[in-house]
Amino acid sequence: MRIEQLEYIAAVTRLGSLRRAAEELHLSQPALSETVRNLERELGVDLLERKRTGAKMSAEGRDLLPHIINVLDAVDRLRGAAGEQHRISRMVRVGTVNAATVPLLIPTVREFRATHPLTQVEVVGAQQSDIHRALSEGGFDLGLVNHLDGDDLPADFETTELLRGRPVLCVRPDSPLAARDTVSAADLLAEHEPLISMRTGYVMHRYLHRLLEGHAPSFSYSTDGAEMGKLMVAEGLGVTVLPDFSVMDDPLERCGAITYRPLEDDSTQVVLMLQRRRADSVPRAADDLHEAFVRRARELGGRLTPAAGPA
Repeated sequence: MRIEQLEYIAAVTRLGSLRRAAEELHLSQPALSETVRNLERELGVDLLERKRTGAKMSAEGRDLLPHIINVLDAVDRLRGAAGEQHRISRMVRVGTVNAATVPLLIPTVREFRATHPLTQVEVVGAQQSDIHRALSEGGFDLGLVNHLDGDDLPADFETTELLRGRPVLCVRPDSPLAARDTVSAADLLAEHEPLISMRTGYVMHRYLHRLLEGHAPSFSYSTDGAEMGKLMVAEGLGVTVLPDFSVMDDPLERCGAITYRPLEDDSTQVVLMLQRRRADSVPRAADDLHEAFVRRARELGGRLTPAAGPA
């Protein structure tokens, strides 16, 4: 067994396919595939499930992944102790349904990079179901997901509550709805401005359907995330409903391109959760980034009311 074999299988797991791993490792796909098969024969376990659409970690491989990561981390520590000048950097992958949490996400990544200059951070926008699947398969180290208060939490993941917020209407400051103290569901159905909603599969799509009691405005847009929704609002295409922590202190809000108003007679809370797969061993870099998220959420406590700690 060679160290590079373990690094190769970790790369396949992280990137989700043999092809992407081969490209990153500067290997031919057949050479990478043969190396992984040699490791499988040596261990007597099929680490990957191979299909026409690609390869992903098998159930047996997921069970062995923490041990593989342990070995790679031990090798990294050994190289560091020996004073190696070109120590191999690790990557931490974060899946997020809401890349718009600027007050939380950007400062956290900035802090982490200052103390982990050799560790790459990859932030990937995805739907919650895709994040859960990637966490289970080892493709993501951490996942930022929204939950409506009272939603059931998956038992397979360690969950830390970061922020609690309220759904609000995101509007341009010159919108007629911005002149109101609160906005009602009836206002959203009236022909004031088009409604920009999240696509099916997002928590805020489910919330909006419930708020409007299944009714739909005469005209609406559908988009794939808060960032695009806010840009569309800033450009005057309509209004959208988002958690307040997605709008507060956003660059567009700071420069006056967008603002927000509370929703009338609605006490719903949206909870921003940080999740990771339950495992005996967690890569040090991923653990440090997890703690950086928790620290930043605590710093935002005065405005966004976070409550940290494993669920």
